[in-house]
Amino acid sequence: MSMLEAYLPILIFLGIGFGLAMVLLLLGALLSTRREDEAKDSPFECGFEAFEDARMKFDVRYYLVAILFIIFDLEIAFLFPWAIVLNKIGLFGLISMAIFLGILIIGFIYEWKKGALEWE
Repeated sequence: MSMLEAYLPILIFLGIGFGLAMVLLLLGALLSTRREDEAKDSPFECGFEAFEDARMKFDVRYYLVAILFIIFDLEIAFLFPWAIVLNKIGLFGLISMAIFLGILIIGFIYEWKKGALEWE
């Protein structure tokens, strides 16, 4: 089996996908009606007009919540592979994950008690 035969289904799939995207974009441009509307073209933030410059500084708490989200999101990234190989790694894997989750839960409770998750 040559390399072209191995990748031919993928190339066909990409070609059909690209072609369909171009046809739909062209149909949308030809068949749609563009009505100018000042309200639709205006920028908005959360449903109301922006009241400050886009380059304003964010509060440190925003970054703290973002970092906490990343930390606890990584917990889920470790849980999926662990769940797949749990029957192969046995009791050692179960205890290791219990310790890992315990440390994360302690950290979560600490952050909660310190008020890092409260937004004013």
